[in-house]
Amino acid sequence: MAEESESKHSAVESVMEKISEKIHGHDSSSDSDHEKPGYTSTVQFKIFRLFGRERPVHHVLGGGKPADVFLWRNKKISAGVLGGATAIWVLFELVEYHLLTLICHISILCLALLLLWSSAHTFIHKTPPRIPEVYLPEEPFVQVVSALTTELNRVLKLLRDIASGSNRKEFLMVIAACWVLSIVGSWCHFLTLYYISFVLLHTLPVLYEKYEDKVDPFAEKAMIEIRKQYAVFDAKVLSKIPKGPLKTQKV
Repeated sequence: MAEESESKHSAVESVMEKISEKIHGHDSSSDSDHEKPGYTSTVQFKIFRLFGRERPVHHVLGGGKPADVFLWRNKKISAGVLGGATAIWVLFELVEYHLLTLICHISILCLALLLLWSSAHTFIHKTPPRIPEVYLPEEPFVQVVSALTTELNRVLKLLRDIASGSNRKEFLMVIAACWVLSIVGSWCHFLTLYYISFVLLHTLPVLYEKYEDKVDPFAEKAMIEIRKQYAVFDAKVLSKIPKGPLKTQKV
């Protein structure tokens, strides 16, 4: 009897060991599946990012020092740039100082200080100070003008394509943007609008980078709703508009 009970006990233990091995083997295989790069890439691919970006915000802003300033990587430099822009806006908008007047006053102040400095050295019988020569290199200005010309030509080409009816979605976006800018322009001057854009550029990217996991789900819902409304508008209105000659030739 004792031998039979021992044999039954050993049989039960062997069955339990096999079950536990199968369970652990299944868990390890599932863990290994989760650790595979394909699995993580699939999960990451399903995450919605605003504007369809796949890179960090720093790379989207172009990287380098400008992106560091916009994202407050160096708080002293970013605060200095924002403070300087605020001082310029206060000077020209609130105080109503004029640019030509400011340039003339700065020139008068600099010339007066240099003259007093030279006179003081002559009065105490010292060698007059050597005023350094200021020379502006030509290459940076040429590069800036060339870059602006390239961007303007690209914008003009885009506007030509939109006006020819090749892309109705971009046409509606440009019309809506111009309409919004016309309304905002009637509220404030160009300098105030530029300053508001400058402040938003120094605040929205850093806030989005900090709270992007909370912002992206709301943006995804908004984009889905906008696409639904655009599909309805396209079916009822845009599909009845005749295509432009450029679009007809491409087709």
